[in-house]
Amino acid sequence: MAPSTVQAPGPATGHPPRPGATPTGPGAGAARPGEPPTVHDTLVGVALPALALSPRHGQLTGAGIEGVFNDGRRLLARCVLRVAGREPVPLRGRADGADRAEFLGVLRAPGDLGPDPSLVVERTREADGTERITLRSSAPRPVRIPVELALGTDLADLGAVAAGRPGPELPASVHGTGLRWTAPDGTAVAVSADPAPSDALAAAGLLRWDAEPAPGAPFVLTLRVRGERAGRSHAPGGGRPGGHVLADPVAEGDDPRLGPLLRACVADLRALLRRDPAHPADVHLAAGVPWRMGPVTAEALWAARMALPLGTRLAATTLRALARTRPPGQGFESGRIPGPLRDAGPLLPPRCTGVEATLAFPAVLAEAHRWGLPEQDLAELLPAAERCLDWLRGAADAHGFVPDPWPAGPVRAETQAHAHRAAVLGADLLDACGRPGGEAWREWARALRERFRTRFWQDDPAGGRPLLARLPDGRPLPHLGGWAAHLLDTGLTAAGNTAPGLLDKGQTERLARLLAAPALDSGWGLRGLGEKEPGYSPFGHRSGAVRVHETAVAVAGLAAAGHEREAAALLRGLLDAAEAFDLRLPEMYAGERRTPGAPPVPHPAACRPAAVAAASGVHLLAAVLGIRPDAPGRSVALHPLRSSPLGEVRLSGLVLAGAPFAARVGRLGLGMVEEAAPGLQLGV
Repeated sequence: MAPSTVQAPGPATGHPPRPGATPTGPGAGAARPGEPPTVHDTLVGVALPALALSPRHGQLTGAGIEGVFNDGRRLLARCVLRVAGREPVPLRGRADGADRAEFLGVLRAPGDLGPDPSLVVERTREADGTERITLRSSAPRPVRIPVELALGTDLADLGAVAAGRPGPELPASVHGTGLRWTAPDGTAVAVSADPAPSDALAAAGLLRWDAEPAPGAPFVLTLRVRGERAGRSHAPGGGRPGGHVLADPVAEGDDPRLGPLLRACVADLRALLRRDPAHPADVHLAAGVPWRMGPVTAEALWAARMALPLGTRLAATTLRALARTRPPGQGFESGRIPGPLRDAGPLLPPRCTGVEATLAFPAVLAEAHRWGLPEQDLAELLPAAERCLDWLRGAADAHGFVPDPWPAGPVRAETQAHAHRAAVLGADLLDACGRPGGEAWREWARALRERFRTRFWQDDPAGGRPLLARLPDGRPLPHLGGWAAHLLDTGLTAAGNTAPGLLDKGQTERLARLLAAPALDSGWGLRGLGEKEPGYSPFGHRSGAVRVHETAVAVAGLAAAGHEREAAALLRGLLDAAEAFDLRLPEMYAGERRTPGAPPVPHPAACRPAAVAAASGVHLLAAVLGIRPDAPGRSVALHPLRSSPLGEVRLSGLVLAGAPFAARVGRLGLGMVEEAAPGLQLGV
């Protein structure tokens, strides 16, 4: 396994196999041998390539996926604190930003006469493994208390830990002011302590101190972790992407959740940034922690698209990284971006993420151009976009549809939506760059719309529904799910206009009603598969769970199509769910129906943070304001939700045409641009 790459045990799942039940409390998350751990109640600190995965009680016990990781290796598996021979009573554990967790516990000190604890233990753990332990005493006089840390590691690959097969713990040796461990392959890790311990026992992996905390004079202990791989030393978290990749946006308004939500989303996006090892100037987003931190994927590209209001640099570097993965040569196959298969649920075979990335490439480049992508980046990336379009033209089957996986897979409705968007926005891009072929691609898209409206719409007495797919033998699959939101995601063309969609007006209206119906809208967001459909499971990540980014896509698509009531209902549900997750959106959660007084049910294997979920927060707020950029045309317009479902909303610190951008929508649904690049024509 390549460093920092976690492949799920199933070759086409994208997630670990379904985990079994686990106990709560210390040691929770432990799985039977060969069974992957759960992560839904884990506190995740991320600053890739480093991450710390902690249970809420704060003690790293080596169970499950707990530990400090760097470059795909677990540097520290155990870090158990005992004060006066006892573990603190855990009272609180919480995330403090994207890269740090904090824990609070108490103990009764020797000599305490009443029931009240006189010792308070505060711990902060950074993603890079740095930990600060503060012992405070409220006893009337100084008290001498033994403090002990039990440390250990297996230096296991994250993939092995995720599969439930981490390997044995390694023997330690005393090293400087701490301990050191070395794996058979030469990888090593050292933990140092400040102040130095009074005693270090390598055989037991113990460090000991004699602490004397007093009121106003706490005992403070700092641990640092440093790993060595293949003869090179590094501190966990080293090699973080530098420069200003993403803007610092601010959300304000009547709904007090918007500001913290946007801050958390941007912090998660920054935490997921990864450098391209061969091209250090380029960065991209890891798809999600802890399962998908490997090479650049289609999800990274979709997330970069949703994050375009924060600047175009991330989109440009992600596109460059994907373009470099294309096969060499000039043939037809050289236009397709490679990618692994990913599970598509119980109804269809795995899909190819490379097909998805290939179809997304020209569309994302076109929209980045609308947001103000520098001309130098556009000129560099345009040839790769043209090759993707060339592949699209040759990839269509005898009926004019694109199979996925290509060339013999089923024809999926979602894939046709991506193909149509690539054609329409690709045509716009070719025209803008003075390249031939734009009109031919518009005609190709028009023909696809006609075929799709006939072959992928199933009439019924209620008004019909779109098909999920057609199998290679032509049989239809009419199962409805959150995937249908992509049929409304048409993209932006010249003058900030929405592009034509695959569905006609009547079909779009019917789909809007279907998306708002209880079978799909759980009250917390769209289910991946409707609860009345065969194969529905509230925990199926493609067959019933709420996948955050699909709901965000639906909100934006419904709003652009004028279906504000349906958009507002999904928007409120998703914001309410975010609040239940401390405003840090997970990749997905269970599709259980919302009931009064009950929070959404977490998914035990969901990535959190996840790139597309974090970017969805940006996408949602941009949709509320209805920002329609056209930097090449030196204009921007606002088409806000006239119903103002969130009251007044103001966004500032965005980037459009390379300059700061701010806008607001008032309680009456009127939009106003407050800050924009000089010379940019404003409209509403």
